[in-house]
Amino acid sequence: MELWKMKQNLTTLGAELRSLNNDIVEKTANPAVKIEEIRSLKQNKSDIEERFNLLKVEIDRIETEQRDKIKQQNPVGVAQNNEERTMAAKAEFIRGSLVGGSISDETRNLLGAIGQSASTGGEKILPTNMAKDLIHEPFTKNPLRDISMFTNEKGLVLPKIAYELDDDDFISDEETAKEIKLDGDQVEFGRHKFKVKARISDTVLHGTDSNLVPFVENALNSGLAAKEKKVSFTMSPKSGEETLTFYKAGVKEVTGADKYKAIKAALADLHEDYRENAKIVMRYADYLDIIETLANGSATLYEAPPEKVLGKPTQFCDSAVDPIVGDFQYSHFNYDGEIVYDSDKDVDKGEYLFVLTGWFDHKIKLKSAFRIAKVKTTTP
Repeated sequence: MELWKMKQNLTTLGAELRSLNNDIVEKTANPAVKIEEIRSLKQNKSDIEERFNLLKVEIDRIETEQRDKIKQQNPVGVAQNNEERTMAAKAEFIRGSLVGGSISDETRNLLGAIGQSASTGGEKILPTNMAKDLIHEPFTKNPLRDISMFTNEKGLVLPKIAYELDDDDFISDEETAKEIKLDGDQVEFGRHKFKVKARISDTVLHGTDSNLVPFVENALNSGLAAKEKKVSFTMSPKSGEETLTFYKAGVKEVTGADKYKAIKAALADLHEDYRENAKIVMRYADYLDIIETLANGSATLYEAPPEKVLGKPTQFCDSAVDPIVGDFQYSHFNYDGEIVYDSDKDVDKGEYLFVLTGWFDHKIKLKSAFRIAKVKTTTP
């Protein structure tokens, strides 16, 4: 029987029930009506109620099946809210990219998909909204995310100092003035290519949207954050990437007898314009060594926040072999233009690969805004 006819019959049964119920109430209140007649009406009502409930259960079952079928065909369209729609759209995009399925116009519009890039040779461009989430909402921690500047602009050029006064000698820090005179007053961001891969098992790919999307985004975000961290703190950069790392970009080194004294000396050596907003990036193990030395058996310092101990807000990063001190608004990451994606399958492992390719740069806009705190080496 068609669903519409079943619903029509359900409506008829409902009307009969209401009529019977009214009849029972009226006759129960009438002493002239025999009790046998009332019992007969109640039995009739019970039979119709049973029919009504059985029919309703069947209608609910059919409607649930239909909704599930529609959800499979168009999960984005039947999502209950924006969060569910975005999740469903991302899942549809990932599955479609990996196994060659179609991607609906609704999903493309929701994610900001823009087809292929003529400027990069026809590669498939990652939808703008997905790219934005990956760049600005990483899962794996890159401590510089909290303190450095991040943008996503093509061909970005920025002034090294954002403000200017009428007189020519408004820069009070001689070191900064020399740097600008030598290197110019603008910083031009380049394009350093990177690739990030997410490996996806067959069970994850064909599982629920709520498992697939976070799994893929977590893997890609972790890759981006790891790349940012690696190029910023490496002691041995690749050829052409020397300016991306604090340790090879020409940042001044300040020494001390130990790391605590080196950090204090580095902070003191900064010009007051940079020292006011300075932060420290260092290894947690080095911080614990400082605490152990300063505490001298007392537990008080272990409970104090790093800012109370070192005098400035501190971020921990195991890659920061020598502590970096400075105003990190002059550390700037830029993702240049579109991120493109591709897919493949590792037949041997039975895994799908979702691959991102993009271009980014890390510029230390003013080297004079930073210091590297090094322990003074003594020669015997």
